[in-house]
Amino acid sequence: MAQQQEFHPGLSLAGAVDLESLKHQVKAEPGQAGGAPAAGGYVIDTTENTFQSMVQTSATFPILLLLWIPTDDRLFPMARALGDAVNGLKGQIQLSRIDISKYPSIAQAFQVQGAPALFALIGGRPMPILQGLPGDDELKQITDQVIPKLISVAQQSGVTGTAPYSGDPNDAGDGGDGTGAAGAAAQAVPPEHQQAHQLAQQGDYAGAAAAYAQVLEADPNDKLAARERAKALLLARSADADVREVRKAAADRPDDVDAQLAVADVDMIGGQIEDAFSRLLDYLAAGHSDQVEPVRKRLLEYFQIPEANDERVKRARRRLATLMY
Repeated sequence: MAQQQEFHPGLSLAGAVDLESLKHQVKAEPGQAGGAPAAGGYVIDTTENTFQSMVQTSATFPILLLLWIPTDDRLFPMARALGDAVNGLKGQIQLSRIDISKYPSIAQAFQVQGAPALFALIGGRPMPILQGLPGDDELKQITDQVIPKLISVAQQSGVTGTAPYSGDPNDAGDGGDGTGAAGAAAQAVPPEHQQAHQLAQQGDYAGAAAAYAQVLEADPNDKLAARERAKALLLARSADADVREVRKAAADRPDDVDAQLAVADVDMIGGQIEDAFSRLLDYLAAGHSDQVEPVRKRLLEYFQIPEANDERVKRARRRLATLMY
């Protein structure tokens, strides 16, 4: 398995890496007989234009990221096995495939020199899984053990959404009665959430937050809407933040509440939930009692994201109550 590598979410995608000439090219287009397995279901193909949006959606559901070359027939069994495993999990995780022969700058961003490479994305943070062709046993370990573990890690970080179903290009689906996989996936999103969910999928997080707020006006007890609104607000504020600049500003201005809130956002997006809680609570404990309200408001928003019984939330709630009173 690959070792953890540094990753810069704000890294420019300009530039390219040189890839070795391929000896296993096939002429068939992806999805055709003899070609690569087609996208569909919970498997998508990502481009340079959709890359940033894909990274952002990993704050809603976990993503398995395959950097590959869809004309290299050595990679087809791996792509097929990963696609089958992901589709069998019905939206608990998405497989995003990137053709690094067409988009080598993305390979550069992940510091890989060739295909295949496999990463997980949870809350915008990549975790290297594998680089190079896996053996049969290693591939089976990934599909049977690693992928379920990634879903579990995502859930512990409050990333519990369902990936959208993109349809099966080789199957009309449900025969028109809405009872097949596409219909079931659509029904997984409550009807009253549909507009907000669609806006979030399109990357309009401010619009999604406003739409979820309308849902909550009608039903203040809708916990799913409260969670998704909190995620949307978080992404609307900070999804495009330059992590290094935000962290530097927080270090340079330890008494500035806005700088501390901004770096806590970065922690939350990166899945560092306890760090985000502790940072803001430590800020209050350091004598910034005049900033209780903005910190309290932000923490209450954060508390919506993990599961309600998450021990980190319970501890942070207790400490916040102590600091306030």
